[in-house]
Amino acid sequence: MSQEKREKIAVDKLDPKFKDQVAQERGGEMIVRCFACGTCSASCPVRQANDRFNPRRIIHMVLLGLKDEVLSDDFVWLCAGCFSCQERCPQGVKIGDLMTALRNIAVREGHIHPSFTAQMNLLGKAGRLMEIGDFENKKRGRFKLPPIQQDAAEVRTLLEKCGVLQPEEVQDRGGG
Repeated sequence: MSQEKREKIAVDKLDPKFKDQVAQERGGEMIVRCFACGTCSASCPVRQANDRFNPRRIIHMVLLGLKDEVLSDDFVWLCAGCFSCQERCPQGVKIGDLMTALRNIAVREGHIHPSFTAQMNLLGKAGRLMEIGDFENKKRGRFKLPPIQQDAAEVRTLLEKCGVLQPEEVQDRGGG
């Protein structure tokens, strides 16, 4: 028996249409094929490092209609995208794609993980996820590569047009 704390599921909090919503999302089409064999969880490197991430359990929660629990919890953001689960699934459930579908639904419904927000802010500020400074440009110079300029204006404009950043957020960071 698992050492996980078992909680009762309140039937009035279930969303019976959640599995259909996920199945209509690109990447979630095959979710109803899952028969909970556990191959995904057994082959997942993230699961080996973090017991909270369990692809079989996440799929089961979706099928039960535990929408709020799935979309608001951090575990849908833990998938490394290695596709080990997807390659081994005997039913052809595209679990890596399913996790992306769940994250997309979560974002649309206002459940944005802080790591995603931090990445978008860094992209808006620096134009890339890693700021390039003098040290990195000197290193590039040793390999006869041109220096990289820190100009994030185009990236900020794109993020604003996509609705990821608001213009006032850019001003708050001093960009412009």
